[in-house]
Amino acid sequence: MPPVVVGSVSFVTTLRSSVLIRAIRGKTAAVEKSCTLAVKAVPNAPRNAVAGWLGDALKVKVHAPALDGRANDALCAFLAETLGVPRRAVTLAHGDKSRQKLVAIAGLTAVEVRMRLPAA
Repeated sequence: MPPVVVGSVSFVTTLRSSVLIRAIRGKTAAVEKSCTLAVKAVPNAPRNAVAGWLGDALKVKVHAPALDGRANDALCAFLAETLGVPRRAVTLAHGDKSRQKLVAIAGLTAVEVRMRLPAA
């Protein structure tokens, strides 16, 4: 994709990710990569596991019960471990009390997340 020039700033974007590179006055600075991931969480499972894809959502089984946010914390910790990012990089954006959740992942693009997840 060719760069888009707006005034003295040019923007280069990649498809299906939130990577944005700015070139200002001949200097290039990378903006932090991040993405969101739709998740269907299944609490009270025998063990933590990625169960596969349900359309665009990732189905994740979590051992912790859905009580006082324990399943949400376990989900974020399990996804961080699975993706190889620090725990603080995975946060819950939406769906605190729902099985359908939106998880924000800092430091990875959507393509990188799909590549790091096990093929289930």
